[in-house]
Amino acid sequence: MRFTYVHSGWEGSANDSRVMQDALGHAEYEFPWPPRGSYYLVDSRYAIGSAFLSPHKSAHYHAQEFRGVNRQPTTSQELFNYRHSSLRMVIERCFGVLKARFSILNEMHSFSLSRQRLIVTACYSLQNFIRIYNREDEMFHMWEGSFVRNSDATVAGVARVGSWGTEEAFNTRAQRTMSEYRDAITAAMWTDYTGNRD
Repeated sequence: MRFTYVHSGWEGSANDSRVMQDALGHAEYEFPWPPRGSYYLVDSRYAIGSAFLSPHKSAHYHAQEFRGVNRQPTTSQELFNYRHSSLRMVIERCFGVLKARFSILNEMHSFSLSRQRLIVTACYSLQNFIRIYNREDEMFHMWEGSFVRNSDATVAGVARVGSWGTEEAFNTRAQRTMSEYRDAITAAMWTDYTGNRD
């Protein structure tokens, strides 16, 4: 529950994918590309690419769709999307803790834009500091909750393209390779899931 990167200075109403494209499109912003073999989970509004793993668009997505009626995933894509959504909820909880802890983030209209950027960066930095050095922080415990455990199944033999820049990350080859990688993860999860239910 720590933040990896902050790209401040945009209005709260700005489209998330537009903000991300801005961060990726300027080397001076030093976007932290994940190491080869790792990736960021993104929602379906973002393009799949060598460093960005999005859900399957053709299947149910939100974990909440599977709660309340004891509904279980019926396809491999639903299972992948359910687990993807469960992991992404950790991100939402991080923002919940941040906004609950630093109410100033909701009341910054009286500050100049340059001051607002500094305040945002300071709040995110303090949040990470607290998470690292005070693991017993009450606010984190309130928001942590539980989430679906990833399958221990491994996906072998799937090549990953490098993620050193925007062009390479989103070219046709990178998108195809990540899509194949997602399909391999999906198949491995489904095999593990259906094997454990028998």
